[in-house]
Amino acid sequence: MTSTLVGRANEEAARLFRDWFSHLNEMAEKGHKTAYVFVMGSMCEVLRSFDIVPVFPEINSLQTAVKKVSHDFLARAEDYGFSPDVCGYVKADVAVQLNQGIHPLGRIPRPSLAIATNACNTYIKWAEFWERLHHTKVFTLDIPGSRSGWSHERPGEKGFDRDRRYVEHQIGELISACEEITGRPFDIDRLRQTLDYTNQMSQAWHDILLMNRKRPAPFNSLTEGTVYLGVLNALRGTPEGARYMQELREEIAYRADHNLGPPHQEKYRLMFLGVPCYPIFRRFYEFFSQWGGCFVTSTYLWFASGGLQQAYQYDLNRPLESLAEGTLVSVRSAMDSMFFQDDQILKLIDEFALEGIVFHPIKSCRTVSTGLADVRQTVLEKSPIASLFIESDMMDRRVVSEAQLKNRIDAFFEGMAARRVREGRQ
Repeated sequence: MTSTLVGRANEEAARLFRDWFSHLNEMAEKGHKTAYVFVMGSMCEVLRSFDIVPVFPEINSLQTAVKKVSHDFLARAEDYGFSPDVCGYVKADVAVQLNQGIHPLGRIPRPSLAIATNACNTYIKWAEFWERLHHTKVFTLDIPGSRSGWSHERPGEKGFDRDRRYVEHQIGELISACEEITGRPFDIDRLRQTLDYTNQMSQAWHDILLMNRKRPAPFNSLTEGTVYLGVLNALRGTPEGARYMQELREEIAYRADHNLGPPHQEKYRLMFLGVPCYPIFRRFYEFFSQWGGCFVTSTYLWFASGGLQQAYQYDLNRPLESLAEGTLVSVRSAMDSMFFQDDQILKLIDEFALEGIVFHPIKSCRTVSTGLADVRQTVLEKSPIASLFIESDMMDRRVVSEAQLKNRIDAFFEGMAARRVREGRQ
């Protein structure tokens, strides 16, 4: 049983990603209708109901860093005129577009539509680049953010329902745009089907994340979690995605029941805040794993899933109203995961038996990084938990110092080890 179940999800994720990029390459060759979207507010369910293929430039860009070729793409965009301070995801995508969609994993199709949201302050300007380069129709979805911290307004409350109607009206406009682009009428039953698949995926994702409360944690949120996250986004609203997430939940549950953790021994339970360091992804992970550090939870798995960890379940009997409601709940949660983290972090310290928190601001993304120092200060004022504040980048190898990172991380673990000795724990 162990040989067939454990590790299955990683192998299947690799296959699904190969197939996904192969499919994008095929769409580029055939000129199929596609839409460039972002992980926060992707509207995949609406697009798939029209057979418009979602393309995620964020995922495409991070793959250039994982494949260790992002420097070439960043240099191409900077030669074109983009500043070194601009988001690395944007610059890598600019290079892909200027190179006729050629990408390390194939070719990315040109967009028939672009959907931007205000969940990240870069999204809208990024979409304007596609509009100018490809003369692409851009739809901007304006999602009202939380007014009083961590999504306190809920369905049924006056303020929330007012915002829901506002979002629902915009979704209606998006549907009209899709009808115009495809020349086919909206099929509400197709929407119900895609919403059902997303319901299954989000519930499974919620359950999987909570399983890491077990000791040892059945998976590492920084490494394996990022792999799972990619499938969650790329195949959102599809039968393949729903099946994968359900099988993943089965595997993680098996690992939890049989006390099977990541390959290295779990000695320190950690939380990760920020975006991973993709240019040295494996090495970055090893800096922690060699000390027995395991990331059992991560805000990245919240906001980069578009808030799917909330496990909101769309009501298939009122699909449009429920889609608007779920968009508010999930995207607000994603934004709050970046802007109102402190209260949630404090709750998770006991829930996940955390011993340390790693804050990882990056040069490329001010949206995620701004405020992390303040969050750290707030958490430390209310909890004695150990914390580490290290800086690097998600794309740009030029600003990543392995030696400096290793020194800081080693000192972090030495401090936790010394604390254990003082407290009589080994």
